[in-house]
Amino acid sequence: MIDITQYIPMLLAAVLALTILTNIIVQVLKTLLGQAVPANLLAFIVAVVVTVAAGYGAWSYYKFAVTGWMIAALVAVCFFVAFAAMFGYDKLVEMIQQFKKNGGGI
Repeated sequence: MIDITQYIPMLLAAVLALTILTNIIVQVLKTLLGQAVPANLLAFIVAVVVTVAAGYGAWSYYKFAVTGWMIAALVAVCFFVAFAAMFGYDKLVEMIQQFKKNGGGI
């Protein structure tokens, strides 16, 4: 039996990388599309596409059989990445603005 806890740091790093990639793509698409698509919907769509592509890439690279629980885990990771991309970026911008407003002090 494989100890699942050894894969948690790798999963968290993958979610972080996918979130950053999703944020970059969403910001570029927001400038190109303007207000044509709501930002949260765009973030969700990009998160799903990026996460599914990463999952498929991992499955293809490591050449292991895909099971039902792996697909369910990929769907859950899609929601984690989308949530982090939608709300994490907004909070980061808000914190930077507060930092600048306070003159660089806390």
